[in-house]
Amino acid sequence: MRSLVIYLAGPLFTQAEWQWNAHLAGQLRSIGFNVILPQERALPMLQGSEKFSASTLFAANVRSLDEADVILANLDGADADSGTCWECGYAFKAGVPILGIRTDVRQGGDAGTGVNLMLLESCRKLITVPPASIEDTTLLIHQIRSVIAEIMGNAKTV
Repeated sequence: MRSLVIYLAGPLFTQAEWQWNAHLAGQLRSIGFNVILPQERALPMLQGSEKFSASTLFAANVRSLDEADVILANLDGADADSGTCWECGYAFKAGVPILGIRTDVRQGGDAGTGVNLMLLESCRKLITVPPASIEDTTLLIHQIRSVIAEIMGNAKTV
């Protein structure tokens, strides 16, 4: 049986975002998930070993969204990343389950979740990391694994 494919959607424009995404993907891979991390396709372009092509990245991301069993969407920030929002909308329309994660301690948003209601309602579940656990990525990984098992059923999870 193939391992469940997670498309990790989130901002990737700062060094902190880039490293956090890679760290989270690494932890998920270490417990058996197949993680698609869009920044990995962009890296050769950013390093100059390939010519930058927005259309190539767009096409690769759409193909990857189509291959995913679940979308894991980082919804941090005062307003979620616009690309992540687009990916969530695409996935929602395609019927791919979306698991939102929010590690941001700012509340705001709709219903005090820090997230716009359209994103909130498109997520099967929104995991929020309590401020007291802001440094505990192990807790986040456990929560992600548990929620994926809940929304996908144990047949395809690790």
